[in-house]
Amino acid sequence: MINNILIRGARVHNLKNINVDVPLNQIVGIAGVSGSGKSSLALGVLYAEGSRRYLEALSTYTRRRMTQASRAPVDEVLYVPAALALHQRPGVPGIRSTFGTGTELLNNLRLMYSRLASHRCPNGHYLSPSLAVAAGQPLTCPVCGEKFYPPSAEELAFNSQGACPTCGGTGTVLTVDRSTLVPDETLSIDQGAVAPWNSLMWSLMTDVCRAMGVRTDIPFYQLTDKEKDIVYNGPAEKKHILYQSKKTNQAGELDFTYFNAVYTVENALSKVKDEKGMKRVEKFLKHDQCPGCGGTRLSKTARAPKINGISLDQACQMTLAELALWVSQIPKSMPKPMIPMAESICASFDGAARRLLDLGLGYLTLDRASSTLSTGERQRMQLARSVRNRTTGVLYVLDEPSIGLHPSNIEGLVNVMKDLIADGNSVILVDHDTQILSKAQWIIEMGPGAGASGGQVIAQGTPQALEKDPQSQIGPFLGNGSADPIRPQTDSSHMFDLGKIHISTGPIHTVKPLEADLPKGRLIAVTGVSGSGKTTFILESLVPALEASIQGQKLPEHVHSVSAPGIGRVKLIDATPIGINVRSTVATYANIHDELRKIFAKTPEAKKAGFKAGDFSYNTGKLRCPVCDGTGQIRLDVQFLPDVDIPCPQCRGSRYSKEAEKIHYVTKEGGAFSLPEIMAMDVDSALEAAKDLKLICQRLQVLHDLGLGYLTLGEETPSLSGGEAQRLKLASEMGRAQSDAVFVFDEPTIGLHPLDVRTLLNVFETLIANGATVIVIEHDLDVIRSADYIIDMGPGGGDAGGRIVAMGTPADIKGCVESCTGKYL
Repeated sequence: MINNILIRGARVHNLKNINVDVPLNQIVGIAGVSGSGKSSLALGVLYAEGSRRYLEALSTYTRRRMTQASRAPVDEVLYVPAALALHQRPGVPGIRSTFGTGTELLNNLRLMYSRLASHRCPNGHYLSPSLAVAAGQPLTCPVCGEKFYPPSAEELAFNSQGACPTCGGTGTVLTVDRSTLVPDETLSIDQGAVAPWNSLMWSLMTDVCRAMGVRTDIPFYQLTDKEKDIVYNGPAEKKHILYQSKKTNQAGELDFTYFNAVYTVENALSKVKDEKGMKRVEKFLKHDQCPGCGGTRLSKTARAPKINGISLDQACQMTLAELALWVSQIPKSMPKPMIPMAESICASFDGAARRLLDLGLGYLTLDRASSTLSTGERQRMQLARSVRNRTTGVLYVLDEPSIGLHPSNIEGLVNVMKDLIADGNSVILVDHDTQILSKAQWIIEMGPGAGASGGQVIAQGTPQALEKDPQSQIGPFLGNGSADPIRPQTDSSHMFDLGKIHISTGPIHTVKPLEADLPKGRLIAVTGVSGSGKTTFILESLVPALEASIQGQKLPEHVHSVSAPGIGRVKLIDATPIGINVRSTVATYANIHDELRKIFAKTPEAKKAGFKAGDFSYNTGKLRCPVCDGTGQIRLDVQFLPDVDIPCPQCRGSRYSKEAEKIHYVTKEGGAFSLPEIMAMDVDSALEAAKDLKLICQRLQVLHDLGLGYLTLGEETPSLSGGEAQRLKLASEMGRAQSDAVFVFDEPTIGLHPLDVRTLLNVFETLIANGATVIVIEHDLDVIRSADYIIDMGPGGGDAGGRIVAMGTPADIKGCVESCTGKYL
């Protein structure tokens, strides 16, 4: 028997020509600090080679239509199975995606409704379920004798023929938000009180409005209800007006049709042709539930078939747990000849639903928009879809599947991995969560540092062996570890000494009405199982309410009140990628590149050659590489194979021409470096090289303090991990006075080793020392233990959660019997 995948001479990214044996048919964890080479080994070698070799067995015509990995720089990989990867951050789906479409459960449900339902004839009579539907025969109504074909599964889909004609299957329509039409009622119409007439319509509308009998020279709030109604809803009457041109100062007269404020917006919306036009109109619009389908997305015809009195839209409004129970009872309710077909269709639904229930997603409804799901929820959807096919002999590469999972949800994930192994597969698990790593049968640890200091195997063995291995950095955390807080915490008697933020909300999604006080100037952790309402409470209630309050705008509809004296800024630091293409780099984002360009433009060599700061730009300057146009790579079109990106042969990835390499900055100690050379350095090396450049050093030091010393200055920002992106976004905030600021972090420990979590807590401590209030939505127990104040939501997910279970210090939460988080603290 072959028991291991053999890797020899792997050199992907920072891997240092490593040899390693990876056990097959086991759960193998790959651990290590951020940037140590974990993903390079798991995704860059194992997944890349496993998927490439499988795809090479397909025809070139088929492969052309697939995204393929290029050949990994490795001497030899033997016995690697076909591989599937579940990436760390599933993309945020579009407006048409729901939990039902994303899990493909809706496909099963539509089939069920087309084959097993009581269908309605065109005259409104319902027929009993019949095998004639599956046979493709027309149905005959026993009441009125009308012959008709029932809708097919395709005609029940809101993304095609079953879409509501009013909203096109999105469930929402854009309507005019009347609250935006007259933002300041103290102004008169002559002073521009009616906002859409200023930006979307001729200024003559003020004159036409006056001709309609409305006083335009007094504050809007002093108008009668009748006058206000004319402004908002007046008829499209033609009026003869006198006007004066502002440009020529000449008077004139003409007939002009009245456009009321609402119609002005509707008319502009109907004529929008591009994004620029939409930007002008969208500030006057809001998304409302579609009146045609009530938000169900389905046409009247698609809502007609019923199974046991329940229509398709009603089934989609049940939680998955309720729906699975209801579906299991369908076969026995069918006429006897239909039972075998009903059992087959319902068993297919049950198989898919079972995995999602095991992963703790039973609280979600099928009609829930995918864009409102958390990262953890989207990732478990992806996992369930991949594993439900009962494959065998496949290598599953899971990139941080613990993201977004409460400690209690991780147990369900471990069971899914064990099922994969039992079916004869292998699992590679790239993760930092010690709870999940301790369940692996074998761990390969990369390190010892990040970037150039990493890329080696520093320890391997069972979790128990790594606990005792002095070389292992993860070992000390694999046992019970330290349960002590990592930072000094505020005593409960002084918690609100610096003031408080108060918020009161009504119900939204599955979250019940809430009242909460958050202490200012503290580290606040918002905790709870997936689906308990953390994201809704913080990102959909608190953040928009604070932003509206600061800008003096209307609060979100479900927020009753918010009070935050002294707060002038809210900064959401999430894990969305930075930049959209290879032209955004660490140096440009951290404002280091612009400074370097100025410094190089002042060197004697640059002055002699006549180069200015702008010439050193790799986007537009004279010194960029002429072959790759400053991107550092070129794309080869390889006919029947996927396009291949390779480092530019002219500049070898540096983005600069040969002339740029001839211009050097000479340090006080006599060292010298060119701009391409410093862009190829990591932050820590650049900090040493440029130590006599004060401003550059300050900015590099900030990156080092954020734990990003291993990133290369020229590294593309879209390729950074979620955790790296979050910390880089903080670079411009460090060292400033922050007493008026609230920082909100959405799962900042994504991609962080327990040692890196300590660095992150130091970053929080710096912000708090400068007066900031720091709120983190978090599952990591080290962060939760170290918080000053915890708001624990739950106790379950969906309808079983949505309320605040407990608020207080970690000790208070630990003592709360109802708190799911408390048990793990």
